[in-house]
Amino acid sequence: MGFIMDGLDAEEYDRSYGDRVLVRRILSYFRPQLGRMFVVAIMVVLTSLAQTALPIYISYALDQLQHDLSTNRVLGISLVVTGLGVVGWAFNAVRRWLSAEAIGNVVLKLHEDAFDAVVRRDLSFYDSIPTGKIVSRVTSDTQAFSQVVTLTMDLISQLLLIVLLIGYLFYVDVRLTLLTLALAPPIIFAALSFRKIARDTVTQSRRILAEVSAHIQETVSGIGVAKAFRQEHTVYDEFLGVNARSYRINLRTGYVFSSIFPLLQILSGVGTAALVYFGGQRVIDRQLSPGDWYLFIQGIGMFWFPLTSIASFWSQFQLGLAAGERVFALIDDDPKVVQTDSQVLPLVRGEIVFEHVDFRYKDDEPVLEDFSLTIHPGETLALVGHTGSGKSSIARLIARFYEFQGGRILIDGHDIRSLDLHSYRSHLGIVTQTPFLFDGTVKDNIRYGTPDASDEDVISAAQQVGGGDWIKSLPNGLDTEVGERGSSLSMGQRQLVALARVLLQDPAIFILDEATASVDPLTETLIQEGLDEVMKRRTSVVIAHRLSTIRNADRIIVLREGKIIEEGNHDELLQAGGHYAELYNTYFRHQSLEYIEQSGKLTDAA
Repeated sequence: MGFIMDGLDAEEYDRSYGDRVLVRRILSYFRPQLGRMFVVAIMVVLTSLAQTALPIYISYALDQLQHDLSTNRVLGISLVVTGLGVVGWAFNAVRRWLSAEAIGNVVLKLHEDAFDAVVRRDLSFYDSIPTGKIVSRVTSDTQAFSQVVTLTMDLISQLLLIVLLIGYLFYVDVRLTLLTLALAPPIIFAALSFRKIARDTVTQSRRILAEVSAHIQETVSGIGVAKAFRQEHTVYDEFLGVNARSYRINLRTGYVFSSIFPLLQILSGVGTAALVYFGGQRVIDRQLSPGDWYLFIQGIGMFWFPLTSIASFWSQFQLGLAAGERVFALIDDDPKVVQTDSQVLPLVRGEIVFEHVDFRYKDDEPVLEDFSLTIHPGETLALVGHTGSGKSSIARLIARFYEFQGGRILIDGHDIRSLDLHSYRSHLGIVTQTPFLFDGTVKDNIRYGTPDASDEDVISAAQQVGGGDWIKSLPNGLDTEVGERGSSLSMGQRQLVALARVLLQDPAIFILDEATASVDPLTETLIQEGLDEVMKRRTSVVIAHRLSTIRNADRIIVLREGKIIEEGNHDELLQAGGHYAELYNTYFRHQSLEYIEQSGKLTDAA
């Protein structure tokens, strides 16, 4: 079976559930639908009774027609057959209508639980899991789950029909009925033996579907970069590779499921032939009437169909279980960030203390070791250092996005692990390196963190950033549509919107990862004015890329490999001539007014 399983691994958070556990979990979602499902069960029984009665009555009618071939008799039989068909259709229609409602409600709840799990997962979860694969679990896997429930209801109806029909066939002729049942075990055994390989195969099919979705989503998100670097052909070639893997796995899946049906059809054909022969012999010997013989031949088709459908059902059922397993793994994933209490701080002064903190993203890659730092209330602290020095990690730990492995982080003397995260984060204002804007207006995005804010409050916050001059550059002012991910705005405008959003929230602690993207001088000035406004009377932690921000900081922490190697203000650190002075001359000095003026003089002289 290895050829089926080649190429795709489970995600880190995937789990294996036994069939009983999965079925029990699925049934738990149907508990609120017990009323509907009870009526559905009654309708299944009534539908099966009507469908069973139809061949039985036809068998009876055939025997009666041998003695009475009058028009009235034929008309009466036709009316009864029509009535049984209509009654069976009505019961079945009610069953399907209520089933659709129950299944729809279950899938709705499953969607909600899966999306709630996505929202609640820690940021570390998204570091290693492509977005497209997560989307696949919330959408296509839940849809596959709903399909298998519908198939289950159909199979139950067919099996009940078999039970009723076999009961009557025992009454008609015990020997032929026993012969029918004797031929059933080989078919059932073949179908059930197929279960394990079906489960593994469809799991791989679901994984490759998620991989294709992830690849397409990533490509569409980065299509601008691909076009800028003329890499459309590379993107297409990469997709061809992923799509070829999908083709191979789906082809193997088709081969696996197609192989079982010829075997089942051979077995059912042999069984039908045996019953035709032995039944015909009993009719010749006058031990069985022609009508009853017809009933057996008709019944055998109704009997074999559900049994041979078991293989198809198992493929779909295993698809549903595999899809349910993937959804439940997403829902059940254990959070990395674990709170020990849910204390609410009504007022946050903004004192942040790291006490001997150890932190790593992976077990073998330490980022901070025995790290200690105190940030005073109202202080502006700038973090500088090369990539990988731990700057972003410190900011993420303050926001409680990641779990640290040792030591303590205190907020106003309270262990950060004991705080109610929703309440605590309401006191945080965060601007990332590339501000993310949601599709909507500028006003909607400013109001995002404080949805109850009035239009006047939004306008006031926007005008505090750079005096509000930037608003005039927007086509429709604050009612300008920002587009997907803010694509209608420049990077500088997105930063200004993000700053206004923080100002409206009025946090006690401000975390800023300054963007390195180049902006025009006017926008640079507006951004700096906005930063000055945001940082007033707040504890500010800045991953600094702008010289102006560093110069205005109360204290600068210089990091290297997770260690504080220098500390002081801008002038003190320059005079020390250490690592900060090296960073300044490499990254920041070209932003200084003196450097610009000197460069201008040299250009003029040349």
